Amino acid sequence: MEEKDIKLTETLLYTGPDGAVTLEVIIDQKNQTMWASQKTMAELFQKDRNTISEHIQNIFKTGELDENSVTRKFRLTASDGKKYNTQVYNLDAMISVGYRVNSKQGTQFRIWATNILKDYMIKGFVLDDELLKNGTRFGKDYFDELLERIRKIRTSERRFNQKITDIYATSYDYNLNAELTKDFFANVQNKLIFAVSGNTAAEIIASRADSEKPYMGLTNWKNPQGQILMSDIVISKNYLNETELDNLNRIVEGFLLLAELRAKNQIPTSMKQWKNVLDDYIKLNQLLLLENKGKITSKMAIDIAKKHYEKFIVFHDKEFQSDFDKMIDEIKRIEGKNL
Repeated sequence: MEEKDIKLTETLLYTGPDGAVTLEVIIDQKNQTMWASQKTMAELFQKDRNTISEHIQNIFKTGELDENSVTRKFRLTASDGKKYNTQVYNLDAMISVGYRVNSKQGTQFRIWATNILKDYMIKGFVLDDELLKNGTRFGKDYFDELLERIRKIRTSERRFNQKITDIYATSYDYNLNAELTKDFFANVQNKLIFAVSGNTAAEIIASRADSEKPYMGLTNWKNPQGQILMSDIVISKNYLNETELDNLNRIVEGFLLLAELRAKNQIPTSMKQWKNVLDDYIKLNQLLLLENKGKITSKMAIDIAKKHYEKFIVFHDKEFQSDFDKMIDEIKRIEGKNL
């Protein structure tokens, strides 16, 4: 298939039973079909890529579709700007996968995709109906409300990772059940901690928790005047040094300011774009971008920290002075002077 017959990476908003999903597809006007990768199908049908791959293999094994007829390899530009050979599947394959995942969902997608292609055949382009409601989906009211939401997030007392996920949730195609959302929510804390320390949250806890260090290696905890609790030692941020904490706060504040600026300049932002904005912001500041999940799991880190805590708390309890203890000592000191 010649490249001139294909319009690459058409971005469309599909609203399914689980909410809206932004899809990147290839519209093939010549053959009156569209093409998508397994990754796009996973986002579309809210399943992991392994499940999608398994369905596709079964479709070919049973002879439901001919693999050579419904698959192609295109050179597509990835988020890193490089071009990669990517296996893609046509609309017939997408619909077959949809029916295997959920027949109702497959039917809904087939109707939507057929209408999209019909529009494309007639007009040569696709208009998203949502964009046409009241003139535009992204009118002045939309951005005014968005700006107000972002400013409230900035001034809230929520934790650093919660503020980032709150911004992500303002995406115009936000879908709680999307694989992209699950991945973003699961990794955002690690991504930020790694950017300032070179370690994941679990690696920070495992390497810095030490029963023989003052305060068990903590630099801060919930009640600085009170005892160190078990809940304090399993929070990675509590082990960061002054420079790391400062960098972390600056990343979050900078990202929030960037989000506010985008809303002020009326730039609509999708879930995928927010993920890329955060990654690009980290790289722009020449900080470390997390590429994997690290070598230590959260459970391993917590187990290590708890073992250190059991040793630490024995000495800590003996040395700790409560407000009552301090008051008694002060009374004794005063009474001693008056003798």
